[in-house]
Formats: sequence, structure tokens, C-alpha cells
Amino acid sequence: MTEQEDLAARRPVLELRARVIGALRAFLDRQGFLEVQTPVLTPAPAPEQHIDPVRAGSTGYLITSPELYMKRLLAAGCERIYQFTPVFRAGERGRIHHPEFTLLEWYRLGSDYRALQDDCRGLLTAACEATGRSDGWSCGGHFLDVGAHWRHLTVREAFLLLAGWEPLEPLDQDRFDRDMVEKVEPRLGFPAPCILSDYPASQAALARLSPHDPTVAERFELYWAGVELANGFSELTDPREQRARFNAVIEERRRAGRSVTPIPERFLDSLPHLKPCAGIALGVDRLVMLLSCAHDLDQVVAFPPEVVPS
Repeated sequence: MTEQEDLAARRPVLELRARVIGALRAFLDRQGFLEVQTPVLTPAPAPEQHIDPVRAGSTGYLITSPELYMKRLLAAGCERIYQFTPVFRAGERGRIHHPEFTLLEWYRLGSDYRALQDDCRGLLTAACEATGRSDGWSCGGHFLDVGAHWRHLTVREAFLLLAGWEPLEPLDQDRFDRDMVEKVEPRLGFPAPCILSDYPASQAALARLSPHDPTVAERFELYWAGVELANGFSELTDPREQRARFNAVIEERRRAGRSVTPIPERFLDSLPHLKPCAGIALGVDRLVMLLSCAHDLDQVVAFPPEVVPS
């Protein structure tokens, strides 16, 4: 098949993708959110243990998320904001991972992670309505239905039920990561989406700890058909605590022999002005993959990532 023939064959899924993005945008606009655009190039991304940024020459890094810029807008007085943006992460290539992908990220001032969970229900319902999936559809041998009962599990409940052990701090990180991928995630979100919440504190570097249980953070992830679609939390707004967490991540990466990035000082300078808020990122490509019954992300973008010669 020639490239022209391949691109022509992709038109139906690209049209579906456009309808999904339009429906997500329309929902947020109706809710009073302001669409914004922030830089794709940054001098200092948020240090994260399991995410490697892509270096952009000598000028900085391609963003792994627009999070730091968007929270600086919140600190300046914006109340509800969202954006669709490409983001970049080194070394990610697989059925549901691309080194470049599209995020929908949105934030609410004066809210916590529970409000974001309500947003997720509204957004996924709108996407299904726009693509004729409101009454459910078969995908990968499973029937999916956005209107069915959404299950809510804490991480503790999910691990006890599906992995047979309780993830307590200090965490066995290797076991936690392995069982999350192999035992927990594949069984979440059938037939309706599932909310997995209250992650161990060590698994949420940018999230606020629960006032009721400081061993867990107010973080949740949205799963559907075993695929993680979104990651959201009540934001940490204490600059001293945030700096300490960044430094801890940087030290862990150094010990593991991994690259480190500069501390995002301008973001930390904005935190004293940031009021309680919540934010979330949703993988647009993954949502389109489910709604189109595609096997992998390569099928839902116009140009799948190419192999870069070493």
C-alpha cells in the first residue's frame, strides 16, 4: 500500500477523531472553561520518577505535560481552563504508548478531585453521543457501555481484590508496578469506566495528601476496557512540600543512573498564589482507540511515530 492509499484509508478514523475532539471541546465550553495554549518547549519540566522528557537541543525540553504552565495561569486568577496539546515522552512506544501523543488537560480552581470525576463522566458521555456509541458497542471481544454503572475502587481495595495484598507505605515499588500492570489494570473498566482513587502517597508527586489519611493522596485514574484514560488529582499548593518532593524524585533518578532536569523555579514561585484546585489529563488518542475499536494507537493518528535512526 502506498502512503497516499494508507492516508486515504485512515480518513474514517480521522473523522471520528475530529468528532470526539469537537464533543470534548463543546462540553468544556458549556461548563464555562476557557481554552488556553501554553508552550510546548520548556526549560524545566516537572521531575517525575517514571517519565523521561525529550531534550530539545540546547534550549530546553519538550513538555511531558502542560501542567506547570496551566497551574501558573490558575495562580494568576484563571478559574477554569483547558487545552488540547501534543506532549512528548522519551522511550515510550507500544500498543498504547507513543513518544508523541495528544492530551486534553483541564483544571478547576476551588475544586478537588471529586469534581474532576464528574467531568470525566460528562466528557465520555459526550464523546459517545458524538460517535453513536451511547447505547454501547462491542470492542475487542467486550461490550462497553458508558451508561452502565461506573465502578469506584480505592487502590487499596483494588489490590486486595485483584492482587491479593495491601499496598502500604513504605511501598514495595517493583511489586506495586508489576501487579498494577499485570493484575489490576487489565481487569478495570468493564463494561463501564472505572475510577481508581486514593493512591499511596509515594505515587503522587504533585497531588495533595488526603486530610483524612495522609498515607494516601487525592489522586485518581480513569480506566476503560483495561486502558488508563486519565490521571487527575487535587493539586499540591505548598511550595516547600513541592520542592522537597521534586528534590526527592531527582535524587532517586540520580541513584538509578537516570537523567535529571532543572528544578522548575518559576512554577514553585507561583505556588504561594495558587488556591486549592484540581487538574487532570486525558489521553485523546487512547479514547479514540476505544471508540473506534482500533487495536493500537498507530491506527488512530494520521502519521504513526517513525523509528529515528541511532
